[in-house]
Amino acid sequence: MAANLTPQYMEAEKKLRTATMPQERLEIMQEMLALMPKHKATEKLQAQLKSKIAKLKEEMQKPSASGKHGVSYLIDKQGAGQVVVVGPPNSGKSFLIKQLTGAEPEVGDYPFTTRFPAPYMMKFENVKIQLIDLPPITAEFLESWQVEQIKVADAALIVADAANPDSPGLLETLFARLKEKKVEFVPETCEPPAAEAVRIFHKRTLFLANKSELDPAGENREALKFFFESQLPLISVSAETGQGMDELRRRVFDLLQVIRAYSKPPGKKVEHADPHVLKRGANVLDIARSVHKDFAEKLAYARLWRIGSYSGQMVNRDEVLEDQDVVELHI
Repeated sequence: MAANLTPQYMEAEKKLRTATMPQERLEIMQEMLALMPKHKATEKLQAQLKSKIAKLKEEMQKPSASGKHGVSYLIDKQGAGQVVVVGPPNSGKSFLIKQLTGAEPEVGDYPFTTRFPAPYMMKFENVKIQLIDLPPITAEFLESWQVEQIKVADAALIVADAANPDSPGLLETLFARLKEKKVEFVPETCEPPAAEAVRIFHKRTLFLANKSELDPAGENREALKFFFESQLPLISVSAETGQGMDELRRRVFDLLQVIRAYSKPPGKKVEHADPHVLKRGANVLDIARSVHKDFAEKLAYARLWRIGSYSGQMVNRDEVLEDQDVVELHI
């Protein structure tokens, strides 16, 4: 009996061959398992893939030698996406996270208040986004596990101190150190470039000038723009006064390039409290698969509700979804 593997499965298998990070490999293998047809001819292949997934998870949970402190601190993804918060010392990262999440990270007016990675959940409307507070990066301090955490994250926030005239130099050092490690930060609208001979990890990024209330004339922010505007547009915020916090939450959600879609049983009301978070470009079949693998296999048709457009019309399974779409699945 032929395995009849789908084109989507073959594409995922192709991605696995070039993946180098453990978290990335794990996600691709889990995707392959979800995409694999479930019948007699694939039972052995399913078992092999499940074994590889279990082995990789076990390896990822083991502490490993890394850098001066000898420990790896990679944090598993949760919520709608994982965003690393990166910056030089005293940029105000931790206080910014406190304002965005309501959590209580250690905050201090001295360098290296943050010594280990710390995860916090930021609420945006009806989803939560994981923010990872990383220790500051300097010419002398950059641990290998920090680089790995940035590589596996979905996106990044870079935080600069708008009150510090030395910020351009500190940021230039940060960018250079990470570029040495094959990490480059790109604007939120940037599409991933074609595969390169030497793999570069491009992270969609928001570049924040924090403490903007301490730079009333905007001189330091103009300096940051002068040096980095061509690379990353600058966003002025203030964790102290709350300036730009609501807009920043929305932009972090948009940065992840995901949508929220809702499934509902025929004849029932939609529940908006627990959306399916899908990659931008996902279709009706993807939300069916998110509900349950059987729905994807047995889907007969679907009805779609979209703000200002669809109002319960029948759509094909390859209909591309938009944020806040409601899909009624019929099997």
